[in-house]
Amino acid sequence: MKLKGRVAIVTGSSMGIGEAIARIYAENGARVVINSRSLDRARRVAENLARAGFDALPLAADVADGAQVHRMVRQTVERWGRLDILVNNAGTSMIAPSVELSEADWRRTLDVDLTGPLLCAQAAAREMISRGGGVILNISSILGETGLPMRAAYCAAKHGLIGLTKALAVEWAQHHIRVVAINPAYIETPMDAGDQTSGGYTPADIRRRTPQGRYGTPEEVAQCALFLASEDARYITGSVVNVDGGWLAYGGW
Repeated sequence: MKLKGRVAIVTGSSMGIGEAIARIYAENGARVVINSRSLDRARRVAENLARAGFDALPLAADVADGAQVHRMVRQTVERWGRLDILVNNAGTSMIAPSVELSEADWRRTLDVDLTGPLLCAQAAAREMISRGGGVILNISSILGETGLPMRAAYCAAKHGLIGLTKALAVEWAQHHIRVVAINPAYIETPMDAGDQTSGGYTPADIRRRTPQGRYGTPEEVAQCALFLASEDARYITGSVVNVDGGWLAYGGW
């Protein structure tokens, strides 16, 4: 029960990595906001957690909209009186030849993957500062540390998210707010399944390129997020933790 009594918002938690993080937080004593742009999808996960005996609140919000973010944080505090943990997990993928990448697709990717985490962090920090501290985790990507063809918008956003993590960590340390980024590699999720066609790769390609020879799982990322949100990680801030099966360490082909 590493998070007993804590309150957490996990954005984009209706599926994939976000859903796995929300579940493991609930299993470890946290009360959890399940967020999606779709209230129906958020309710599905919250109801599953409730049937298992956990306290979960479904809230619809587009993280790229400041007013919706503010309302989500306000509703969380109205429900439970506090906010201790924010996981900025909501994100979108964008794969397109850079010469053809539209301005609209570029802006939408940065809005969701970079501006959204900033808006959520600002709203959460206002509550955390007034209550003596908290933890903010930003789910970035190995593409925040390296690059791939046709991922200009996504790489730019994830590189930016790592920079944002470091800036907020050093600025908010005085308020006892820790800010840490997690870089997953290729994780078996619905988003990855959708990217395979436009990205021109197969599961066999990922297994060959990853030193551990397999995809990661949402649960493995969630275990890392549990540790980083807990008191076990109380001296970790401004860091970037790779959950990548050795992908970034490998310089071969």
